[in-house]
Amino acid sequence: MRNYCNYKWFKSLLLLALVAVQVNAQSLKPFPQHSSYSSGTIRPSHLPQQQLDKQVTVFYDQWKARYLKTGCNKNQYYIWFEKPGKECVSEGQGYGMLITVLMAGYDKAAKTTFDGLYHYYKAHPAKTSPYLMAWAQGKSCKDLDRSTATDGDMDIAYSLLLAAKQWGNNGQINYLQEAKSMITAIIQHEINPITYSVLLSDAIEHDSRDYFDMRSSDFMPAHFKAFENILKDGKWQKVINNNYRLFGLMQNKYSPDAGIVPDFIRNINKLPKPAQANYLESAYDGFYNYNACRVPWRITSDYLLYGDKRALAMVTKINSWIRQTTSGNPDNISAGYTLAGNDIKGRYFEALSFIAPFTVAATVDKSNQPWLNKLWDYLVTFKLRDYDYYDNSIKMLDMIIVSGNYWKP
Repeated sequence: MRNYCNYKWFKSLLLLALVAVQVNAQSLKPFPQHSSYSSGTIRPSHLPQQQLDKQVTVFYDQWKARYLKTGCNKNQYYIWFEKPGKECVSEGQGYGMLITVLMAGYDKAAKTTFDGLYHYYKAHPAKTSPYLMAWAQGKSCKDLDRSTATDGDMDIAYSLLLAAKQWGNNGQINYLQEAKSMITAIIQHEINPITYSVLLSDAIEHDSRDYFDMRSSDFMPAHFKAFENILKDGKWQKVINNNYRLFGLMQNKYSPDAGIVPDFIRNINKLPKPAQANYLESAYDGFYNYNACRVPWRITSDYLLYGDKRALAMVTKINSWIRQTTSGNPDNISAGYTLAGNDIKGRYFEALSFIAPFTVAATVDKSNQPWLNKLWDYLVTFKLRDYDYYDNSIKMLDMIIVSGNYWKP
């Protein structure tokens, strides 16, 4: 009789545990969310919402099948970088974690995937902090070095805040606590404490030649507002305010017609200016190139979620220029521009990393409605197999935003 009672007790306990796991795995903000963005913003109007959602899920299934890879530990996943010499970069890990948490509900395995991506990030800590990620791994998951890429860390931290809202913090991972620790590490190691600009990496020291330089696409004001809401010490608000002032200066002085900013900005503490050719990555480091192309997406996100008028002013100028320079035809979008708004010579080809952020930017005002509808159709037409990890991941994130399925933590 005693054994039978013990068996019943064990069976009941097991059932409760299984129920707890199921409850914990439920998505509290499942896709599709159909979020209410700031008043006056728009989404594609020529298609029903259900079709927009369907186009997102179809591309997500393709994106996940191609880029999600199993790490060197069975409970780890990483986002495949798809280029020789690197299997994974923290930038891609951040993209993957953002995409996965936002697609939860549609994707029943999203929590398992997200946790696997998290475990991979934790298995590759930076030298400066266990809460920051080493920026790149090669074959056999070996770190190329243990410095960071700031944008990857910021996206991972934001994804953890979203995960805290999506699944709660009572499971094996306390997402909120992990986010707090990471946000604290970012402000300590990746934000300049003098100018409150964003450092390129934790490897940038006080005496580095690029200590007062930044990558423009690392300014993510919507992320920073969520970070400030966590730390509540005013530091992230300084980052937001100082960088909006910096971007306004760059627009007015160097790109008064187009309103765009360069890949890299130098001398922030004195007289900010676009980087010179071959400053860090290419001859186009002072142009609107493959880093700055993300800026319209990052800035517009702040207006969509928080209604910041500084974001609206910036992207309104960009929208006016890109519509004019393309004659309202998305097929005329080039893969790179001078700050004067002219095409970079020889860049007359389609790049989703440029097209998709312009699509996000178009959502800020109803006057862009025909342009937005054209952009959406143009963007979704491109096949995943014809583009790389960078183009496809930016397209995926921006489709989620434009379809109305982005939300703040």
